[in-house]
Amino acid sequence: MSKGSADREPGRRTSSPGFAARLLVAQALVLVAAAVTSWLVATVVGPRVFRDHLRMAGVAHTAAESEHVNEAFDTALLIALGVALLASVVLALAVTWYFTGRLRRSIGVVTASAAEIAHGNYGLRLPAPELGREFDTLAETFNELAQRLDGVETLRQRMLADLAHEMRTPLATLDAHLEALEDGVRSLDDETLTVLRSNTRRLGRLAQDINAVSRAQEGAVDVRPVPSAPGRLVAEAVRAARDRFREKGVSLVEQVATDAPVDVDPERMAQVLGNLLDNALRHTPPGGTVTVSCRAADRSVELVVADTGEGIAPEHLPYLFDRFYRVDSARGRAQGGNGIGLTVTRALVQAHGGHVSAASAGPGAGATFTVSLPAAWSHGRSRRAGPRPPRG
Repeated sequence: MSKGSADREPGRRTSSPGFAARLLVAQALVLVAAAVTSWLVATVVGPRVFRDHLRMAGVAHTAAESEHVNEAFDTALLIALGVALLASVVLALAVTWYFTGRLRRSIGVVTASAAEIAHGNYGLRLPAPELGREFDTLAETFNELAQRLDGVETLRQRMLADLAHEMRTPLATLDAHLEALEDGVRSLDDETLTVLRSNTRRLGRLAQDINAVSRAQEGAVDVRPVPSAPGRLVAEAVRAARDRFREKGVSLVEQVATDAPVDVDPERMAQVLGNLLDNALRHTPPGGTVTVSCRAADRSVELVVADTGEGIAPEHLPYLFDRFYRVDSARGRAQGGNGIGLTVTRALVQAHGGHVSAASAGPGAGATFTVSLPAAWSHGRSRRAGPRPPRG
């Protein structure tokens, strides 16, 4: 290893001219090359053209006069061309210096802002550099990236806080009962075992839900669609949830308005409808009604879960499908919700090429969740999958 290499600090990049400096040097070289080329062309071509014009004009000169005329032309050409080239080079370099200065400042702002974002300052935004459409687009893209990172960081912090809260209650219950067993305050009877198993299942369900939503949002969920009758999907979901609704005293109504098949994974769609029914049951008081229906729409089939429960304020609707989001955090935890079910639902529906939405007239007016799925006939399967539904 050479001495120069040994003396260089490890990990330290060697200093090199910046982009603006390189651009200025490149522009200067271009201008010098243009000036030299112009000078050579003018000195070679100019005198010859001048003498040809004198000869064509029929102007007779003595040898001394011709030499004096040629010398005068060469001197005038030298002065005019020299002054013109010098002025143009100076002016071009001045414009280039100004432009590269603005470019250097703009790039410096972007570099400094990127460094700030790398250190976690996601609220930073770039002003428009006004150096052209490309740089304005770069600033807009940079700001969109910063905004998304800010949203991801906010969601991450909220997710970690909610996850800690979700784990705290069952862990505290487990710790208290284990300590009571160790102190002899409680015995390992059926009641104690029920509490311990209930809380361990709660922790296990939380881990499964987090894994499910992560896999679904990463596109790693296994979906095997087959032509399925929406009425059968609704019937199976209602049958699976009937007992839970009966225990709480909530009516569960089934309505089927179309036989148009859909290409879905029956198990995954049962999970989707199950999550929506659990959500509706959780927010519908005894005596209320939850209606599950399917209907034909334009080139799609809609599965709808509507309840007569608490309703949702308009400001909460855009965030219902975000991880760990709850309209009422305290009540959601008390009722067993962890804010993940709707996120899993959205990811599964999107994996089927559909979308899910929520609507509500406000608190106390109930809520409606609509799953829109492409109809099988819209994929060219009308002959195999069944008749094309009427346009709705």
